[in-house]
Amino acid sequence: MKVQPLARAQLREGLVERREDDHKGVYGHALIVAGSRGMAGAAILAARAALRSGAGLVTAAVPSGVASTVAGAIPSALTLSLPENAAGAFRPEGVERLKQYAKDRRVAAFALGPGLSTQPDAARFVLHALSCLPLPAVVDADALNILAAQDPAGVAQMFKARRRPCVFTPHPAEMSRLLKTGKPVGETARIKAVERLSCEWGGVALLKGRRTLISSGLRTVVNLTGGPSLAKAGSGDVLTGLVLGLWTQALASGRLEGDLAFKSAALGAWLHGTAGDLAEKELTAWAATSEDLVDFLPKAFKTL
Repeated sequence: MKVQPLARAQLREGLVERREDDHKGVYGHALIVAGSRGMAGAAILAARAALRSGAGLVTAAVPSGVASTVAGAIPSALTLSLPENAAGAFRPEGVERLKQYAKDRRVAAFALGPGLSTQPDAARFVLHALSCLPLPAVVDADALNILAAQDPAGVAQMFKARRRPCVFTPHPAEMSRLLKTGKPVGETARIKAVERLSCEWGGVALLKGRRTLISSGLRTVVNLTGGPSLAKAGSGDVLTGLVLGLWTQALASGRLEGDLAFKSAALGAWLHGTAGDLAEKELTAWAATSEDLVDFLPKAFKTL
């Protein structure tokens, strides 16, 4: 399959138009399921990025022990406190509350994975959530690591049965675990890997790294933005929240056509990389952090 670089005209197709009489409901409600004891920052970064994306409303669903920390760090978002185990990770019974909340609050899409841990309780929570929440989903980080530990055929069947689109956002090592290659996916195998995951799981796959690849199985593009400033902890959490927020707006507004998952993933990758380039230019690749990425998103949007 021929791989094309992202063009700005195509990227603009993923932006939801702003109109004078719009209200927050037009831009949708995004739900981020993330965090655990010691990793509250993952939920905070993802939620902040979703807010910066333009989503009308963002809820961070987190284990009860970190709920106050997350709420204090992102006053523009709602916080949903869910049951946690003794180690501070999600318990599987929290999925039913999550499902009811999503229904009551008319959530458009959710993200699952940043900072969850891979504890057995968290693993059961992830599998139950993906099976039971009838929503489009961005699947990242520990959720991917949990899926990598399952039977591949069973995972593929689960995603087929969901009948809701997904965006998967692995880095090379996670992709290797998902595809059982035994070693990190190298540069020469990246295109085949991203297209294989998309086809086998039936969603959009975004393979992070230098020259991020995005594939729907029918179409694959490469993102040329981003540099070494992105090689920091938390950078992927920002991307997850950004893609979720863009996708939420596309779904809720009804103003865009086509493959909304693909358009949101491609636009998110480009904005994320551009924010990294802008941060690097001003702060240097050494000093720029994942928190700075969120702060440079407004300038990234302006370049479009």
